[in-house]
Amino acid sequence: MPETYRGSVRIDAPPSLVFAHFTRADLLAAWMGDGADVDPRPDGRFVLYINGGPIAGRYVEVVPDERVVITWGRQGSHDFPPGASTLDVRLRADGDGTIVDIEHSGLPGTEAGQHELGWKHYLSRLAVAATGSDPGPDPWASALPPAAVPHSDR
Repeated sequence: MPETYRGSVRIDAPPSLVFAHFTRADLLAAWMGDGADVDPRPDGRFVLYINGGPIAGRYVEVVPDERVVITWGRQGSHDFPPGASTLDVRLRADGDGTIVDIEHSGLPGTEAGQHELGWKHYLSRLAVAATGSDPGPDPWASALPPAAVPHSDR
């Protein structure tokens, strides 16, 4: 039976800046992964190069500064293919910061624990990157050569 991970983090940055970290390839890669190729509009592509394997899916809903919904799965995986799960990101203004609530649903049991650990790790990196600071090298990232990782900002 599919499982769901829910997490939340408060970030000392406005919703518009946090939103960009889910829709701009360069900012997405700054906190999660080695690179990205994204087209943030309904049915637009979402490819994130993370830990050497692409995560792929589509943007389902994009509401500037409020919500991003993305299908999610591992390219080349039989058990967790692209689009197999759904990531729902909601942003709420909180003073001069933002509360980020995520719900990652449809996770196969074999992926649920790994995604729980991953989201805790990456949300803490997002909290640093979205303030304009450098979260430093991701200890979980693979070392793909720059030419192997596309960076798109469409």
